[in-house]
Amino acid sequence: MVYPANKHVIKTFTSLVDLLPEGERTKPQVILLAGEVVGFRNDTDRELVFRQESNFFYLSGCTVPSSYLLAAYQPGTSLSSTPSVELFIPKAELADMMWSVPPPSLTAAKEMHDVTSVAHPAELPGAINTLLKALPRALFHTLPRNSPLFPTLAPEYTEQVLNPENGDAAVTDLYLLPAIQRARLTKDADELALIKHANEISSRAHEVVMRVLGKAVKNKIAASPGAGVDRPLLPGEWLIEKEAEAEAIFVASCRREGSVHQAYLPIVAASTRASTLHYCCNDREFAWGPVKPHDHHNKNEFAHGKSKELNPQVLLIDAGCEWNCYASDITRTMPVGNGGKFTPEARAIYELVLEMQKVRLLYYRICIAYLKAIMKQSFDIIKAGLHWDAVQLICHRTLVKGFQKLGIFKTPDSPGSGSWNSEDAILASGDSSAFFPHGVGHSLGMDVHDVPGASKPAVNPTIGGVTLGHESFYTYLRLRLPLEAGMVVTVEPGIYFSPHLLAAIRNSKHIDHEVLKKYEPVGGVRIEDVILITETGYENFTTVRSDVDWVEGVCSGEL
Repeated sequence: MVYPANKHVIKTFTSLVDLLPEGERTKPQVILLAGEVVGFRNDTDRELVFRQESNFFYLSGCTVPSSYLLAAYQPGTSLSSTPSVELFIPKAELADMMWSVPPPSLTAAKEMHDVTSVAHPAELPGAINTLLKALPRALFHTLPRNSPLFPTLAPEYTEQVLNPENGDAAVTDLYLLPAIQRARLTKDADELALIKHANEISSRAHEVVMRVLGKAVKNKIAASPGAGVDRPLLPGEWLIEKEAEAEAIFVASCRREGSVHQAYLPIVAASTRASTLHYCCNDREFAWGPVKPHDHHNKNEFAHGKSKELNPQVLLIDAGCEWNCYASDITRTMPVGNGGKFTPEARAIYELVLEMQKVRLLYYRICIAYLKAIMKQSFDIIKAGLHWDAVQLICHRTLVKGFQKLGIFKTPDSPGSGSWNSEDAILASGDSSAFFPHGVGHSLGMDVHDVPGASKPAVNPTIGGVTLGHESFYTYLRLRLPLEAGMVVTVEPGIYFSPHLLAAIRNSKHIDHEVLKKYEPVGGVRIEDVILITETGYENFTTVRSDVDWVEGVCSGEL
């Protein structure tokens, strides 16, 4: 399938024109972009892993390093429906063919990309001159120049446009980034297929890890004689006893299905390390139980023996691969030790996080149904009717209710308590942010935290007025907009017992601190799915299950 770059170019130009001052909108509009180049490790010739810059890929579908894009559009002309899109890819040199995979030929590249023409970068100045003659007064748009966030566009190209011989042609970097991010905020069917496929691969990888854990519980992973001594352990003999081993199996599963990149650094956190939100070290062993009197007879050969026992703990894996530059983002928290079952405390927290997630999804469906009932003719109202801030508040409210049931938060009926421990009073205090400090979700697309400028705009009229709940609920919320059909978002509530965050509420009057101590060893639980927002509700792209009975059944080897 050829990536549908042309319709993304049209969508971006349409968004761009809407952002321009009135007097600039009828002018010819030109986009000039540089693609990413191959990076190298500091002061060496060793290449870093290459991944195309997302905005460049969105408008070109091109993954060839050191490429350029030149696209032209003018409202009210044939260029508004069929813009000119010229792609410039490097010429294959002998050294390229010797050391690495060379760029495709121009003929092959034309067949592979949804563009008007393909040429080599040496022809880019001539193409710019042709546009300047054909489209006088053209306004050239670039991504922010002199920014470390984007590939460098050589100044010679913008200087060429600004040459006085070219009359009123101009260059600006004010509008393209917000325009392309707004275009990328909602996805088309082709993009959704890529995101869905990435999530299917990642879902299977999460399940692979769980099933390896379950096989070990049932002693179904056996090493042949000499394994690990006379020869390396083979994949079928691998156990998961370290965070790195879980990561290795996850990434290997994705690579076996053809995924080239992980969408972000995998987070694989066991035991209390699960309280660190972006724990990417993944370098610790699981927590082991006490050494028994005769364990020394095993020397270092615990790996496939039955003497060494894991402490009951959670393993939180937040990981997802990319498929053709589109991301997945899935978190599953699974039991390790205890025969593959959660401890009572861990199970209680897991079930509460699952409730936070399900209540949030149910709330979305209820709001959509209600709005359709009262405003059947107004799709705009439906899209604007459910603000992500309201979802964040619902999650905090669910957490507070759940903690009151568990006894972590007091109630008005607690001994020596009163109305100051009501649900609303605790919400107003902001104490729940110590346990759920991040946002319930974010936009997802080509980047795992997709289009940040559009998802959480600096000027945002949709969040004026009274703050819903405590202001700390929204500090790290990466999406602060009404939901729209076509958005892809994550749903990732979590509960954490981080000593660093809990330090601020150690003296809180809302907390029964003795009860809290029982739950702190859990560390943290997060459950994350990727969903597509539709006109009537949502579609869940994450296929690996998260219900407690299934997770325990797989991790215990019973399923």
